[in-house]
Amino acid sequence: MLEETPRDRVRVVIVEDDAVTRKSLSLAIEAAPELSLLAAFDNVRSALTFLDAHKIDVLMTDLGLPDGSGIELIHACVRLHPEADIMVVTVSSDEANVLACIEAGASGYMLKDAGRIDAARAVLDLRAGGAPMSLAIARMVLAKVRNVKKNQAAVVENAVTSLTKREAAILDLIAQGESYGDVAKILSVSVGTVQTHIKNIYGKLAVHSRGEAVFEAHRRGLLQLGPSKGKKL
Repeated sequence: MLEETPRDRVRVVIVEDDAVTRKSLSLAIEAAPELSLLAAFDNVRSALTFLDAHKIDVLMTDLGLPDGSGIELIHACVRLHPEADIMVVTVSSDEANVLACIEAGASGYMLKDAGRIDAARAVLDLRAGGAPMSLAIARMVLAKVRNVKKNQAAVVENAVTSLTKREAAILDLIAQGESYGDVAKILSVSVGTVQTHIKNIYGKLAVHSRGEAVFEAHRRGLLQLGPSKGKKL
């Protein structure tokens, strides 16, 4: 397997401790004219030694190996061969493992129990810029992205509506045309206190003037525009 490889063929290394799976993946890679199987290992240590001494294009690795984790190999491959692509082939669909592999640098994630894996096709898709994943994994990743976006939206919404009662009252009075002095008298506070609240309001609404604050608060539905004079908060 270590004879000189034509430059236009994709150089693949497989790391899989299950002999049957390793053989199946190896045969699939060897049968594809566009691919070249450089080596196949059943442990982390041997694979690390090989990665340190040879150039590769694709690493296919399991996660649960006898002497360590495939994530260690992913990190090593990213460091030693930054242009290479990495595919995980494993039985683990655990969200933590999936995300750890993607964060470490893997672009593909195939489950062994997701039917017969077309290893050659997956490798070629990977080299073409794709991200081959089993359907269950792809759905998990999409769900994770959606949840992150929902959480981000919730954070923004909370920030938008987190005006205190005093800040809301001051903003309402300003929207009615009251001056800082008038607001201070109405709420029985100092002008300096009003100015401090205004500064906080500007920060929460991401604005820089009274006009912008009123406009933005109105746009976000934060203004009550009710009778506030004489109300103590």
